[in-house]
Amino acid sequence: MRSTDPFAFQLEVTSMLLDHHLAGLSAEDLFWAPAPIHWTMHADGSGGWQPDWADTEPDPVPVPTVAWLSWHLQWWWSSTLADVQGRPAPAHSDVDWQPDPDRIRTALAALRTAWSEVLTTTSDADLDVPSGYPWPADAGRSRRDQFAWVTIEHTKNVAELGQLMMLRRAHPAAE
Repeated sequence: MRSTDPFAFQLEVTSMLLDHHLAGLSAEDLFWAPAPIHWTMHADGSGGWQPDWADTEPDPVPVPTVAWLSWHLQWWWSSTLADVQGRPAPAHSDVDWQPDPDRIRTALAALRTAWSEVLTTTSDADLDVPSGYPWPADAGRSRRDQFAWVTIEHTKNVAELGQLMMLRRAHPAAE
């Protein structure tokens, strides 16, 4: 068994859940806000979209919309892939997110495929290499830690997105 096999299995399970929750996603679902304090995406006037963002997490923590969560998945996964591949990570404002459910599903599927390829091509020795993402370079973390973080972050984001979709579909005003 390869050291990355558990990560691949975890990705497979969480991806099935993500696909389930995104199957009926509509453009209207993207911006549904279950609470007055929330984070979402905003048109920037040039055809792009920008996320609500704070360098220090506010208190109370805003509830993200499905739009924000789908952007967030694209941003951190793109950033992690860039780090693993030795490229600079994109800034949060540089992710090309659009409010199109098909485009969101396609982008997330492409990231999943790219991550699966990383899991397939990473050797046991590669997992012991130091990693400086998503924590500071001097944190003493390895690629193995980074891969475990990806599993945690993906699972968390899928659970949050799924919960929002269940609330949206059960909410009387969702009709």
